[in-house]
Amino acid sequence: MKVNDNMKLDSQLCFPLYAAARKIVNLYTPYLKPLGITYTQYIMFLVLWEEEKITVGDLCKRLKLDTGTVTPMLKNTEKQGLINRTRSEEDERVVVVSLTEEGKALYKKAKDIPTKLSSCVRLSPEEAMQLYSTLYKLLEE
Repeated sequence: MKVNDNMKLDSQLCFPLYAAARKIVNLYTPYLKPLGITYTQYIMFLVLWEEEKITVGDLCKRLKLDTGTVTPMLKNTEKQGLINRTRSEEDERVVVVSLTEEGKALYKKAKDIPTKLSSCVRLSPEEAMQLYSTLYKLLEE
């Protein structure tokens, strides 16, 4: 079948972004599995370790995920005893997520992961910074 050049897989910007994202997430797996968390939980913890508590809405914005994705993850993480979900005292429609002591303790086990991962990615520090900047430019709304 004759296909226009713009309909070829190699012409799609989305494909190398998708494949690279999958590759990076897969590189995290051996480090996250012993902690009993997924990559999505890991990025949630990165926000919580920084903020300690945050509304579900703000967490969704930070992670660029919708509540349909975040809510089941929060339920599972709460069952693991790593976070608490409570209603805001100011507005009971708002759910606040906070770390438990176990969630805070997980930080010590995870703190070396970024350094370990940087050695797995074959980019110079300059190339990594350029890619970081370019990707965030794509994410701007």
